[in-house]
Amino acid sequence: MRVIKEIVKKYPLSCACIALIWVLCFIPVPDLHLDHVTLLDKWVHALMYAGTCAVIWMEYLRRHTKKANKRRLLLFAWLTPVLMSGVIEVLQEYCTFGIRGGDWRDLVANTTGATLSLCGGMLYLWFRARE
Repeated sequence: MRVIKEIVKKYPLSCACIALIWVLCFIPVPDLHLDHVTLLDKWVHALMYAGTCAVIWMEYLRRHTKKANKRRLLLFAWLTPVLMSGVIEVLQEYCTFGIRGGDWRDLVANTTGATLSLCGGMLYLWFRARE
């Protein structure tokens, strides 16, 4: 429990984004009458994960100004959100009693968003190292 408190204290925005994803993924989806927008749901997933992973990157790099641990960043700012996305999709399919459905294309969209954020973060580290 103490470890969780420390993580929330160090990375409050990241934890808030992750909690928001969990909430949004399990509430019923309202009908927005946007059926004419192609792949809107997938764009939302990609942006949601790109934003969350970018926040993780920013909070981590803000706390580690001297030397960033690239393996730790890869684990916590890319792999962990992608794995969380897979867990959420499985839970949506089998544990929501038909309220939500799991979709592997959502997992692909989430991974795409996290990967875009990873690329942006790596570019930032590259430019920072050149200074």
